[in-house]
Amino acid sequence: AEEEDEYTIIFEDGKESKSSRDFTGRATAKYGNGDIYEGQFTEGIRDGYGRYMYENGDIYEGDFRENLKHGMGKLIFKEKGTYHGYFESGKRHGEGVFVYPNGDKYSGWWKDGLKHGKGSLIFKQNSMQIRGIWENGNLDEGAWMLPNGVYYQGRFSNNKPNGEGYWMFPNGNTCRGTFV
Repeated sequence: AEEEDEYTIIFEDGKESKSSRDFTGRATAKYGNGDIYEGQFTEGIRDGYGRYMYENGDIYEGDFRENLKHGMGKLIFKEKGTYHGYFESGKRHGEGVFVYPNGDKYSGWWKDGLKHGKGSLIFKQNSMQIRGIWENGNLDEGAWMLPNGVYYQGRFSNNKPNGEGYWMFPNGNTCRGTFV
């Protein structure tokens, strides 16, 4: 059980240590939980470009600052999809693209790990699209475009039409109102 808690850093010259304290340069760190980091260290912390392989199979490759994902990077979730974009303080933050395992794709802005700001979600199976302004992970206002040409423009709640808006149909008919 003691071996599981051990931290080992392997320097480029092949030498090993149980501490990265004050080390600056490239190295490979093996953590007691099975995670592995290969990349740049500055004064003993992950800082600069690196690759972090989680024990669960997730892989992050990109920039680090003060031991956290920060800057441009790509995070491949073993079972949840792939994110490629900006990170801040360890979370998706800024512009980025998330591709889900079923091929659905969100492209837009993120804040503190959640969809936030202008973005679009395209469903691969039927080409349905949702575009608009997201807030804290949910669509707040925008357009929902169905493959048959029908679309909704207006307010949303829990990613569904809710509030002022209108439906537009391919034949030119519209239905305007407050939806719940």
